[in-house]
Amino acid sequence: IIQRLRKAGSAIPGMTVSFVPVQNFNLNAGRISRSQYQYTLQSSDLDELYASADRMMGRMATLPGLRDVTTDLQIRNPVSFVDIDREKAAAYGITTDQIRLALYNAFGAFQASTIYTQASDYQVIVEAGRDFQSDPNQLARLYIRPQNASAGVASTSGAAGPTQAALIPLDQVATVRRSVGPLTINRQAQQPAVTLSFNLASDVSIGQAVESIQKAEREIGMPAAVTTSFSGTAQQFQDSLKGQGALLLAAVLTIYIVLGVLYESYIHPITILSGLPSAGLGALIFLRWFGMDLSVVAIIGILLLIGIVKKNAIMMIDFALVRRREGVDAQTAIREAALIRFRPIIMTTLAAALGAVPIAIGSGAGAELRQPLGISIVGGLAVSQVLTLYITPVVYYYMDFIDQWLARGKAAAPAEAPAPAPVQPAE
Repeated sequence: IIQRLRKAGSAIPGMTVSFVPVQNFNLNAGRISRSQYQYTLQSSDLDELYASADRMMGRMATLPGLRDVTTDLQIRNPVSFVDIDREKAAAYGITTDQIRLALYNAFGAFQASTIYTQASDYQVIVEAGRDFQSDPNQLARLYIRPQNASAGVASTSGAAGPTQAALIPLDQVATVRRSVGPLTINRQAQQPAVTLSFNLASDVSIGQAVESIQKAEREIGMPAAVTTSFSGTAQQFQDSLKGQGALLLAAVLTIYIVLGVLYESYIHPITILSGLPSAGLGALIFLRWFGMDLSVVAIIGILLLIGIVKKNAIMMIDFALVRRREGVDAQTAIREAALIRFRPIIMTTLAAALGAVPIAIGSGAGAELRQPLGISIVGGLAVSQVLTLYITPVVYYYMDFIDQWLARGKAAAPAEAPAPAPVQPAE
Protein backbone atom coordinates (compact mmCIF):
# COMPACT_ATOMS: atom_id res chain seq x y z
CA ILE A 1 0.00 0.00 0.00
CA ILE A 2 2.82 2.40 0.90
CA GLN A 3 4.59 1.72 -2.40
CA ARG A 4 1.40 2.51 -4.33
CA LEU A 5 0.71 5.68 -2.35
CA ARG A 6 4.32 6.83 -2.69
CA LYS A 7 4.05 6.73 -6.49
CA ALA A 8 0.79 8.69 -6.42
CA GLY A 9 2.20 11.31 -4.05
CA SER A 10 5.40 11.84 -6.04
CA ALA A 11 3.34 12.91 -9.08
CA ILE A 12 2.08 16.04 -7.29
CA PRO A 13 4.51 18.95 -7.86
CA GLY A 14 5.62 21.00 -4.86
CA MET A 15 4.51 18.46 -2.26
CA THR A 16 6.68 16.13 -0.16
CA VAL A 17 4.84 13.13 1.26
CA SER A 18 6.21 10.57 3.72
CA PHE A 19 4.54 7.33 4.77
CA VAL A 20 5.17 5.46 8.03
CA PRO A 21 3.66 2.00 8.65
CA VAL A 22 1.45 1.81 11.74
CA GLN A 23 2.65 -0.82 14.22
CA ASN A 24 0.99 -2.05 17.40
CA PHE A 25 4.38 -3.38 18.57
CA ASN A 26 6.92 -0.59 18.32
CA LEU A 27 10.58 -0.47 19.35
CA ASN A 28 10.98 3.18 18.39
CA ALA A 29 12.57 5.18 21.23
CA GLY A 30 13.53 8.27 19.25
CA ARG A 31 11.71 11.48 18.49
CA ILE A 32 8.61 11.46 16.30
CA SER A 33 9.52 11.90 12.64
CA ARG A 34 8.01 11.54 9.19
CA SER A 35 9.84 8.26 8.52
CA GLN A 36 10.47 5.10 10.49
CA TYR A 37 14.25 5.21 11.02
CA GLN A 38 16.31 8.12 12.33
CA TYR A 39 19.91 9.31 12.04
CA THR A 40 20.96 12.21 14.30
CA LEU A 41 23.83 14.71 14.01
CA GLN A 42 24.89 16.77 17.04
CA SER A 43 27.35 19.65 17.49
CA SER A 44 27.76 22.81 19.53
CA ASP A 45 28.83 24.63 16.33
CA LEU A 46 25.62 25.44 14.48
CA ASP A 47 27.38 26.34 11.21
CA GLU A 48 29.24 23.00 11.11
CA LEU A 49 26.10 21.14 12.13
CA TYR A 50 23.87 22.66 9.45
CA ALA A 51 26.49 22.31 6.70
CA SER A 52 27.19 18.65 7.60
CA ALA A 53 23.47 17.86 7.84
CA ASP A 54 22.87 19.38 4.40
CA ARG A 55 25.69 17.34 2.82
CA MET A 56 24.58 14.15 4.56
CA MET A 57 20.98 14.75 3.50
CA GLY A 58 22.03 15.01 -0.15
CA ARG A 59 24.21 11.90 0.11
CA MET A 60 21.52 9.78 1.78
CA ALA A 61 18.99 10.82 -0.86
CA THR A 62 21.21 9.13 -3.49
CA LEU A 63 21.54 5.81 -1.64
CA PRO A 64 19.48 3.18 -3.50
CA GLY A 65 18.27 1.35 -0.39
CA LEU A 66 16.71 4.39 1.32
CA ARG A 67 13.31 5.93 0.72
CA ASP A 68 11.53 9.08 1.99
CA VAL A 69 14.71 10.75 3.26
CA THR A 70 13.61 13.86 5.18
CA THR A 71 15.05 16.22 7.78
CA ASP A 72 13.69 18.30 10.64
CA LEU A 73 16.09 21.12 9.73
CA GLN A 74 14.17 23.99 8.17
CA ILE A 75 17.00 26.46 7.72
CA ARG A 76 15.75 28.53 4.77
CA ASN A 77 13.04 30.44 6.60
CA PRO A 78 12.75 34.25 6.77
CA VAL A 79 13.85 35.55 10.18
CA SER A 80 14.40 38.99 11.68
CA PHE A 81 17.33 39.72 14.01
CA VAL A 82 17.13 42.63 16.47
CA ASP A 83 20.64 44.09 16.97
CA ILE A 84 20.53 46.22 20.12
CA ASP A 85 22.68 49.35 20.41
CA ARG A 86 23.50 49.06 24.10
CA GLU A 87 24.90 52.58 24.41
CA LYS A 88 21.75 54.20 23.03
CA ALA A 89 19.56 51.91 25.09
CA ALA A 90 21.47 52.85 28.24
CA ALA A 91 21.14 56.56 27.37
CA TYR A 92 17.35 56.16 27.22
CA GLY A 93 17.34 54.09 30.42
CA ILE A 94 16.33 50.88 28.65
CA THR A 95 17.85 47.48 29.42
CA THR A 96 18.14 44.50 27.08
CA ASP A 97 15.79 42.56 29.34
CA GLN A 98 13.11 45.21 28.77
CA ILE A 99 13.51 44.86 25.00
CA ARG A 100 13.29 41.08 25.29
CA LEU A 101 10.19 41.31 27.46
CA ALA A 102 8.53 43.79 25.07
CA LEU A 103 9.19 41.50 22.08
CA TYR A 104 7.88 38.51 24.00
CA ASN A 105 4.72 40.34 25.04
CA ALA A 106 4.04 41.37 21.45
CA PHE A 107 4.92 38.15 19.59
CA GLY A 108 5.40 35.37 22.16
CA ALA A 109 1.76 34.67 23.14
CA PHE A 110 2.40 35.76 26.73
CA GLN A 111 -0.19 34.43 29.17
CA ALA A 112 -1.02 37.40 31.40
CA SER A 113 -3.82 35.91 33.47
CA THR A 114 -6.52 33.25 33.70
CA ILE A 115 -10.26 33.85 33.88
CA TYR A 116 -12.09 31.17 35.86
CA THR A 117 -15.77 30.39 35.40
CA GLN A 118 -18.03 27.76 36.88
CA ALA A 119 -17.70 25.51 33.84
CA SER A 120 -14.20 26.20 32.56
CA ASP A 121 -11.21 28.53 32.61
CA TYR A 122 -9.79 30.80 29.92
CA GLN A 123 -6.23 32.01 29.40
CA VAL A 124 -5.70 35.72 28.75
CA ILE A 125 -3.06 36.06 26.02
CA VAL A 126 -1.25 39.36 25.44
CA GLU A 127 0.04 39.86 21.90
CA ALA A 128 0.20 42.38 19.09
CA GLY A 129 -2.57 42.60 16.54
CA ARG A 130 -2.54 40.16 13.63
CA ASP A 131 -1.76 42.95 11.18
CA PHE A 132 1.40 43.85 13.10
CA GLN A 133 2.53 40.20 13.42
CA SER A 134 2.44 39.45 9.69
CA ASP A 135 4.67 42.36 8.58
CA PRO A 136 8.32 42.50 9.80
CA ASN A 137 8.34 46.25 9.15
CA GLN A 138 5.96 46.69 12.06
CA LEU A 139 8.80 45.90 14.48
CA ALA A 140 9.90 49.53 14.12
CA ARG A 141 6.53 50.60 15.56
CA LEU A 142 7.10 48.70 18.80
CA TYR A 143 7.50 51.12 21.73
CA ILE A 144 9.36 50.45 24.99
CA ARG A 145 8.91 52.26 28.28
CA PRO A 146 12.18 53.24 30.04
CA GLN A 147 13.04 52.15 33.57
CA ASN A 148 11.80 55.38 35.12
CA ALA A 149 8.31 54.45 33.85
CA SER A 150 6.30 51.23 34.10
CA ALA A 151 8.74 48.63 32.79
CA GLY A 152 7.88 45.95 30.30
CA VAL A 153 4.91 47.67 28.65
CA ALA A 154 4.91 47.65 24.84
CA SER A 155 2.77 49.55 22.38
CA THR A 156 2.30 49.14 18.64
CA SER A 157 0.42 52.37 17.98
CA GLY A 158 1.64 54.42 15.04
CA ALA A 159 1.22 57.85 16.60
CA ALA A 160 2.63 59.12 19.88
CA GLY A 161 -0.02 60.66 22.06
CA PRO A 162 0.20 62.33 25.40
CA THR A 163 0.22 58.98 27.18
CA GLN A 164 3.13 57.80 25.05
CA ALA A 165 5.49 60.72 25.68
CA ALA A 166 7.79 58.46 27.73
CA LEU A 167 7.76 55.58 25.21
CA ILE A 168 10.83 54.98 23.04
CA PRO A 169 10.40 53.34 19.59
CA LEU A 170 12.42 50.18 19.03
CA ASP A 171 14.24 51.54 15.97
CA GLN A 172 15.82 54.23 18.20
CA VAL A 173 17.77 51.69 20.24
CA ALA A 174 18.02 48.69 17.87
CA THR A 175 18.35 47.75 14.22
CA VAL A 176 16.09 45.12 12.67
CA ARG A 177 18.02 42.93 10.25
CA ARG A 178 16.34 40.42 7.91
CA SER A 179 17.93 37.11 7.03
CA VAL A 180 17.19 33.41 6.67
CA GLY A 181 17.66 30.81 9.37
CA PRO A 182 16.21 27.73 11.06
CA LEU A 183 12.57 27.69 12.03
CA THR A 184 13.44 25.83 15.24
CA ILE A 185 16.65 24.62 16.90
CA ASN A 186 16.12 21.05 18.08
CA ARG A 187 18.25 19.74 20.94
CA GLN A 188 19.22 16.30 22.12
CA ALA A 189 21.25 15.73 25.29
CA GLN A 190 21.44 19.55 25.66
CA GLN A 191 23.19 19.96 22.29
CA PRO A 192 21.81 21.29 19.00
CA ALA A 193 20.78 18.32 16.86
CA VAL A 194 19.49 17.63 13.36
CA THR A 195 17.59 14.40 12.69
CA LEU A 196 17.50 12.78 9.26
CA SER A 197 14.65 10.29 8.86
CA PHE A 198 14.36 7.55 6.27
CA ASN A 199 12.46 4.44 5.27
CA LEU A 200 13.84 1.28 3.68
CA ALA A 201 13.33 -0.21 0.26
CA SER A 202 11.45 -3.50 0.20
CA ASP A 203 14.59 -5.59 -0.44
CA VAL A 204 16.91 -3.79 2.02
CA SER A 205 17.38 -4.68 5.70
CA ILE A 206 18.12 -2.23 8.49
CA GLY A 207 21.60 -3.72 8.85
CA GLN A 208 22.43 -2.98 5.23
CA ALA A 209 21.04 0.55 5.59
CA VAL A 210 23.18 1.23 8.67
CA GLU A 211 26.31 0.07 6.85
CA SER A 212 25.57 2.22 3.78
CA ILE A 213 24.92 5.32 5.91
CA GLN A 214 28.14 4.83 7.86
CA LYS A 215 30.02 4.45 4.58
CA ALA A 216 28.43 7.66 3.25
CA GLU A 217 29.45 9.43 6.46
CA ARG A 218 33.08 8.50 5.86
CA GLU A 219 32.89 9.53 2.21
CA ILE A 220 31.69 13.09 2.88
CA GLY A 221 34.31 13.58 5.62
CA MET A 222 32.22 14.31 8.69
CA PRO A 223 33.95 16.99 10.85
CA ALA A 224 35.29 15.98 14.26
CA ALA A 225 33.05 18.57 15.92
CA VAL A 226 29.93 16.74 14.67
CA THR A 227 28.90 13.52 16.39
CA THR A 228 26.49 11.11 14.73
CA SER A 229 24.28 8.36 16.07
CA PHE A 230 21.23 6.33 15.13
CA SER A 231 18.05 6.72 17.13
CA GLY A 232 14.71 4.99 17.31
CA THR A 233 14.48 1.56 15.69
CA ALA A 234 17.93 1.88 14.12
CA GLN A 235 19.45 2.51 17.55
CA GLN A 236 17.62 -0.50 18.97
CA PHE A 237 19.14 -2.60 16.18
CA GLN A 238 22.67 -1.38 16.96
CA ASP A 239 22.21 -1.95 20.69
CA SER A 240 20.95 -5.48 20.08
CA LEU A 241 24.08 -6.35 18.10
CA LYS A 242 26.31 -5.44 21.05
CA GLY A 243 24.91 -8.04 23.45
CA GLN A 244 23.33 -10.74 21.35
CA GLY A 245 26.42 -13.01 21.41
CA ALA A 246 26.70 -12.87 25.19
CA LEU A 247 22.95 -13.41 25.50
CA LEU A 248 22.98 -16.59 23.39
CA LEU A 249 26.09 -17.89 25.18
CA ALA A 250 24.48 -17.31 28.58
CA ALA A 251 21.33 -19.15 27.48
CA VAL A 252 23.31 -22.18 26.26
CA LEU A 253 25.47 -22.23 29.41
CA THR A 254 22.39 -22.13 31.64
CA ILE A 255 20.82 -25.04 29.78
CA TYR A 256 24.07 -27.03 30.04
CA ILE A 257 24.20 -26.54 33.81
CA VAL A 258 20.56 -27.58 34.27
CA LEU A 259 20.99 -30.68 32.10
CA GLY A 260 24.23 -31.57 33.87
CA VAL A 261 22.44 -31.52 37.23
CA LEU A 262 19.53 -33.52 35.78
CA TYR A 263 21.63 -36.33 34.27
CA GLU A 264 24.56 -36.07 36.73
CA SER A 265 26.91 -36.05 33.76
CA TYR A 266 29.25 -33.64 31.99
CA ILE A 267 28.97 -35.54 28.68
CA HIS A 268 25.32 -36.08 27.82
CA PRO A 269 24.29 -32.38 28.08
CA ILE A 270 26.65 -31.84 25.14
CA THR A 271 24.74 -34.53 23.25
CA ILE A 272 21.46 -32.74 23.84
CA LEU A 273 22.90 -29.35 22.83
CA SER A 274 24.37 -30.77 19.62
CA GLY A 275 21.14 -30.02 17.76
CA LEU A 276 21.21 -26.29 18.48
CA PRO A 277 23.62 -25.32 15.65
CA SER A 278 21.29 -26.86 13.07
CA ALA A 279 18.36 -24.86 14.46
CA GLY A 280 20.34 -21.62 14.36
CA LEU A 281 21.51 -22.40 10.84
CA GLY A 282 17.95 -23.01 9.69
CA ALA A 283 16.75 -19.74 11.22
CA LEU A 284 19.53 -17.76 9.51
CA ILE A 285 18.91 -19.48 6.16
CA PHE A 286 15.19 -18.67 6.22
CA LEU A 287 15.80 -15.08 7.33
CA ARG A 288 18.26 -14.66 4.48
CA TRP A 289 15.88 -16.34 2.06
CA PHE A 290 13.06 -13.91 2.88
CA GLY A 291 15.40 -10.89 2.90
CA MET A 292 15.09 -10.15 6.62
CA ASP A 293 17.71 -9.04 9.09
CA LEU A 294 18.80 -10.62 12.37
CA SER A 295 16.76 -8.16 14.43
CA VAL A 296 15.84 -8.19 18.11
CA VAL A 297 12.61 -10.05 17.35
CA ALA A 298 14.49 -12.66 15.30
CA ILE A 299 16.88 -13.25 18.22
CA ILE A 300 13.86 -13.84 20.47
CA GLY A 301 12.76 -16.52 18.00
CA ILE A 302 16.19 -18.18 18.14
CA LEU A 303 16.04 -18.21 21.95
CA LEU A 304 12.66 -19.95 21.73
CA LEU A 305 14.21 -22.46 19.34
CA ILE A 306 16.78 -23.44 21.97
CA GLY A 307 14.03 -24.72 24.24
CA ILE A 308 12.04 -26.44 21.50
CA VAL A 309 14.95 -28.17 19.77
CA LYS A 310 16.63 -29.51 22.90
CA LYS A 311 13.31 -31.12 23.82
CA ASN A 312 13.66 -33.44 20.81
CA ALA A 313 17.10 -34.57 21.91
CA ILE A 314 15.95 -35.03 25.52
CA MET A 315 13.23 -37.44 24.37
CA MET A 316 15.79 -39.66 22.64
CA ILE A 317 18.60 -39.40 25.20
CA ASP A 318 16.31 -40.05 28.16
CA PHE A 319 14.98 -43.24 26.55
CA ALA A 320 18.48 -44.37 25.53
CA LEU A 321 19.87 -43.91 29.05
CA VAL A 322 17.05 -46.04 30.48
CA ARG A 323 17.86 -48.82 27.99
CA ARG A 324 21.58 -48.55 28.81
CA ARG A 325 20.85 -49.13 32.49
CA GLU A 326 18.95 -52.27 31.44
CA GLY A 327 22.15 -53.61 29.87
CA VAL A 328 21.54 -52.76 26.19
CA ASP A 329 24.54 -51.54 24.19
CA ALA A 330 24.74 -47.87 23.13
CA GLN A 331 24.07 -48.41 19.41
CA THR A 332 20.94 -50.49 20.01
CA ALA A 333 19.67 -48.13 22.73
CA ILE A 334 19.89 -44.97 20.64
CA ARG A 335 18.45 -46.73 17.58
CA GLU A 336 15.40 -47.84 19.57
CA ALA A 337 15.07 -44.33 21.02
CA ALA A 338 15.05 -42.76 17.55
CA LEU A 339 12.39 -45.18 16.32
CA ILE A 340 10.08 -45.11 19.34
CA ARG A 341 10.36 -41.37 20.01
CA PHE A 342 9.95 -40.41 16.34
CA ARG A 343 6.17 -39.89 16.53
CA PRO A 344 6.09 -37.62 19.64
CA ILE A 345 9.03 -35.62 18.26
CA ILE A 346 7.22 -35.03 14.97
CA MET A 347 3.96 -34.14 16.74
CA THR A 348 5.51 -31.56 19.08
CA THR A 349 7.62 -30.04 16.30
CA LEU A 350 4.63 -29.69 13.99
CA ALA A 351 2.58 -28.12 16.80
CA ALA A 352 5.27 -25.50 17.43
CA ALA A 353 5.89 -24.83 13.72
CA LEU A 354 2.21 -24.53 12.81
CA GLY A 355 1.70 -22.18 15.74
CA ALA A 356 4.38 -19.87 14.33
CA VAL A 357 3.11 -19.99 10.73
CA PRO A 358 0.50 -17.18 11.19
CA ILE A 359 3.23 -14.93 12.59
CA ALA A 360 5.55 -15.82 9.69
CA ILE A 361 2.86 -15.11 7.08
CA GLY A 362 2.11 -11.74 8.65
CA SER A 363 -1.19 -9.89 8.61
CA GLY A 364 -2.50 -6.75 10.23
CA ALA A 365 -0.82 -3.58 11.44
CA GLY A 366 2.81 -4.01 12.42
CA ALA A 367 3.05 -7.53 10.98
CA GLU A 368 6.40 -6.79 9.31
CA LEU A 369 7.97 -6.32 12.75
CA ARG A 370 6.75 -9.70 14.03
CA GLN A 371 7.50 -11.68 10.88
CA PRO A 372 11.19 -12.40 11.74
CA LEU A 373 10.00 -14.14 14.92
CA GLY A 374 7.78 -16.59 13.05
CA ILE A 375 10.21 -17.13 10.17
CA SER A 376 13.13 -17.88 12.50
CA ILE A 377 11.05 -20.42 14.43
CA VAL A 378 9.65 -22.16 11.35
CA GLY A 379 13.02 -22.23 9.58
CA GLY A 380 14.92 -23.45 12.62
CA LEU A 381 12.41 -26.22 13.33
CA ALA A 382 12.33 -27.36 9.69
CA VAL A 383 16.10 -27.74 9.40
CA SER A 384 16.70 -29.10 12.90
CA GLN A 385 13.93 -31.67 12.54
CA VAL A 386 15.65 -33.18 9.52
CA LEU A 387 19.17 -33.06 10.95
CA THR A 388 18.51 -33.87 14.63
CA LEU A 389 17.27 -37.40 13.88
CA TYR A 390 20.67 -38.11 12.30
CA ILE A 391 23.06 -35.92 14.28
CA THR A 392 21.88 -36.68 17.82
CA PRO A 393 22.22 -40.52 17.59
CA VAL A 394 25.74 -40.22 16.15
CA VAL A 395 26.83 -37.71 18.80
CA TYR A 396 25.29 -39.85 21.54
CA TYR A 397 27.13 -42.97 20.37
CA TYR A 398 30.55 -41.30 20.54
CA MET A 399 29.77 -39.37 23.72
CA ASP A 400 28.68 -42.60 25.41
CA PHE A 401 32.01 -44.15 24.39
CA ILE A 402 33.86 -41.22 25.99
CA ASP A 403 31.70 -41.48 29.11
CA GLN A 404 32.42 -45.20 29.48
CA TRP A 405 36.14 -44.60 28.91
CA LEU A 406 36.21 -41.98 31.66
CA ALA A 407 34.27 -44.31 33.96
CA ARG A 408 36.78 -47.14 33.38
CA GLY A 409 39.63 -44.74 34.11
CA LYS A 410 38.14 -43.81 37.45
CA ALA A 411 37.50 -47.46 38.32
CA ALA A 412 41.10 -48.45 37.50
CA ALA A 413 42.61 -45.71 39.70
CA PRO A 414 44.15 -47.24 42.89
CA ALA A 415 42.27 -46.43 46.05
CA GLU A 416 44.15 -44.67 48.83
CA ALA A 417 45.15 -46.86 51.77
CA PRO A 418 43.21 -46.09 54.94
CA ALA A 419 45.10 -44.24 57.62
CA PRO A 420 46.30 -46.49 60.51
CA ALA A 421 44.32 -46.32 63.70
CA PRO A 422 46.04 -44.45 66.53
CA VAL A 423 47.76 -46.69 69.09
CA GLN A 424 46.45 -46.31 72.61
CA PRO A 425 49.15 -46.59 75.33
CA ALA A 426 48.76 -49.49 77.74
CA GLU A 427 47.74 -48.65 81.28
